[in-house]
Amino acid sequence: MTLAPERPVTETDAATTPARKPANPHLSSEAPERIHTKVAVRYSHHEDPIAHLTPEHIEAIAKELDAIRAEVMDSRGEADAKYIRNTIKAQRWIEMTSRGVLLFSGFWPAWLVGTAGLSIAKIIENMEIGHNVMHGQWDWMRDPKIHSQAWEWDNASPSSQWKYTHNVVHHTFTNVIGRDNDLGYGIMRVSEEQPWRLEYLWQPAVHILNAIFFEYGIALYDLGAGEYLQRKGRHTEEEKAKFREELKRSITKVRRNATRDYLVHPLLSGPNFLPTLAANVVANIVRNLWTNSVIICGHFPKGIEVFERTSIDGETRGEWYLRQMLGSGNISGSWLMHFMTGNLSHQVEHHLYPDMPSNRYAEVSPKVQDLMHRYDLKFVSGPLHQQLISVYAKVFELSLPNKVEGTTRFRQIVDAVKRERKKSRLRKARRARR
Repeated sequence: MTLAPERPVTETDAATTPARKPANPHLSSEAPERIHTKVAVRYSHHEDPIAHLTPEHIEAIAKELDAIRAEVMDSRGEADAKYIRNTIKAQRWIEMTSRGVLLFSGFWPAWLVGTAGLSIAKIIENMEIGHNVMHGQWDWMRDPKIHSQAWEWDNASPSSQWKYTHNVVHHTFTNVIGRDNDLGYGIMRVSEEQPWRLEYLWQPAVHILNAIFFEYGIALYDLGAGEYLQRKGRHTEEEKAKFREELKRSITKVRRNATRDYLVHPLLSGPNFLPTLAANVVANIVRNLWTNSVIICGHFPKGIEVFERTSIDGETRGEWYLRQMLGSGNISGSWLMHFMTGNLSHQVEHHLYPDMPSNRYAEVSPKVQDLMHRYDLKFVSGPLHQQLISVYAKVFELSLPNKVEGTTRFRQIVDAVKRERKKSRLRKARRARR
């Protein structure tokens, strides 16, 4: 899915927004008409970032963004096809060379070079190739080997499951609380509007563990394991059969990748079995940490908006565009940085145009930034280290209860512990009576 279908704004969906005089002379200073896109207000001082936009402004934004997209999509050609084919060739050469070097991994320089190369190859395959091919960015080439329906990536999650949860769910409901589960993957508190629970105190540790084993966390998420277990005992026979089928597909994929990385390749190394095994473990963890870092920096740094669950009711094309721009953030850096992130360092542009060839995001980025500046829309961007610090600070902050006047966070935690102990005693008493 690329764009949400345009739907008319209904009076039921509309929400009154206060007028404010925009600093940008491009915008009218008159009060905007009723518009319905609702940003979840996370802080008492947080203003609605689109309150100054009228429906006419939003329609003009949509037309301009459509024109930017059309210009690129109409100009796709041999240079783009050469780019992705050369990228695939280079990635495969790096991987095969690195695996060859690791056959001599008992020699520590060979271990370092091979492990570094294998890590890089896995990152490129996941980010610039797998992710983008499965988005359909290269389907226009009509190459059956480089097509979203045929590509299977080097990741624990089967491509069919990932394409549904990512392409369909995430890109449709970007940063909508309760609809976009990529926002915290259902295991983290991502907004002050989410009720705080005692288990969120472990959120920083959970986040780090999830980053280390990211591919397996994504596989469980794409499988829908958490949701299935929550509804245990309430499934139809058809739902149970469907889950068993998808579970079998996931186990098969994990087993195949693990056999290659943790058995066949180490066995081919002969006496260097253990160093090669360790190299594969390290390469997968490096890939997981890198992938997780890029993804969380695209949607979780401070300054990026989250949206109410009902915010997409009656959403127009222009409002969908606004949500993508306000709900995403970029990573600044060199060409190499952009390449190694799969051009997801251009996260704003990717969310506006998920099926646009990734090598063209740098081309449209200045135009998108100019549009956002003219319409007084905040463009979140920064170096990777800065975005990561922002994310981890936010993860820690949201692991604690909200600040409440008349009490402290420590007191709220103590009270929560007491409530949990009381519930535990009651459960034990009920079991004893049985």
